Amino acid sequence: MRSAGFAALCRMTLGRMTSGRMTLGRMTLGRMTLGVMALLAAGCTSGASGGTGQGTVPRGQPPSTTSAPTLSVQQVVGGLDHGWDIGFLPDGKVLLTERPGKLTLLDRATPGATKTTIEADFADLHARGEGGLMGMVIHPDFAASRRFTTCQSHWEGDKAVDVRLVTWELSADYRSARRVRDPLVGGIPINPSGRHSGCRPTLAPDGSLLVGTGDTARANVSQDRTLLGGKVLRIDLATGGPAPGNPYEHSGNPAEQLVWTYGHRNVQGVAIRPGTGQAFSSEHGPTVDDEVNLLQAAGNYGWDPSRGGTMGGYNESVPMTDKDRFPDAIDAVWSTGDYTEAICAAVFLSGKQWGTMDGALALTALKGSKVLFLTLGPDSKVQHIAVPPELDDTHGRLRAARLGPDGALYVTTDNGGDDELLRIIPA
Repeated sequence: MRSAGFAALCRMTLGRMTSGRMTLGRMTLGRMTLGVMALLAAGCTSGASGGTGQGTVPRGQPPSTTSAPTLSVQQVVGGLDHGWDIGFLPDGKVLLTERPGKLTLLDRATPGATKTTIEADFADLHARGEGGLMGMVIHPDFAASRRFTTCQSHWEGDKAVDVRLVTWELSADYRSARRVRDPLVGGIPINPSGRHSGCRPTLAPDGSLLVGTGDTARANVSQDRTLLGGKVLRIDLATGGPAPGNPYEHSGNPAEQLVWTYGHRNVQGVAIRPGTGQAFSSEHGPTVDDEVNLLQAAGNYGWDPSRGGTMGGYNESVPMTDKDRFPDAIDAVWSTGDYTEAICAAVFLSGKQWGTMDGALALTALKGSKVLFLTLGPDSKVQHIAVPPELDDTHGRLRAARLGPDGALYVTTDNGGDDELLRIIPA
């Protein structure tokens, strides 16, 4: 059995190997040979009882590491407060959500942008812990409708009520926004502490809205299809009802009609793979196994901290994908293994300017303070992992990730107080 000290060394080693360097304490060993890297990887991934190491699929083999392209990281704007999501408007302006309850408009998506605050009523926002003003999508017909939809925590009086989707209309002068559907979808469970609020909406190619939700740290939520937490929902953006073709659209329960997948812990990102229509989610694990999942209609992804009600409380020692309880549970296409990065937003890179990273899945990490580029094979399994050094522990916690109309990757920091919107392009 490996010692705890060796396990910790393995976690540090594998985490640094992905960026092409290895740092132990204050000693930098420099770029390692492939042979030494392979030996370390073998030593660290053998004999493990659960996940095996960074970039591993549970009970699988670790993908290889690869070099990331040299990147240029530019600050578009600073002075944000927990920037949560990014929306690009047709005229080149940018809309940002800030978790404490603020909509910010940028006049452009390049360095030196000017920011203004949009007047909007957030008096009912429950901004606490992980909850508040979270994900956002700009409607495809924004040029005509001026509509966008946010995901936000809602309270009434002193009671946390739910997490909900709210559709807004931006004024013609960009100075204010008013609610036009409140809620578009309501009743997503909430924890008064804000824990595991999830809530990242993304448009699918067919126009439906995919929304990842959190389980609110309650044991019974993820496996109960009549509850909207711990799920990926598929919603008609215009009506808030189930999108056509949902697996449970004919259920007698209105909540179940919205469910696309279930058995998730805390979904933080949903990304569409270009040219395929495939949807992938990024998900927080407890102390192990952050996951990337390929979403399949009616799929159960195996998180059940109650073990079918046989265990009390919110037991986080259970597997992220519990194949003993749910033999048909869908395995992750990638997992961090025996530790977590707290992966967050997910978006696919697209464009020849990205070179070998064209088509890679970019993941931000909160705890890990980095961006990971995952190269997927035709079978959707992760083949290679790259961690660009320009975004490896250089800007603190990283939250949102969206691809701009210019093909650049846009990322927000989530440190609080003086957060940034970053524009990232190959150098």
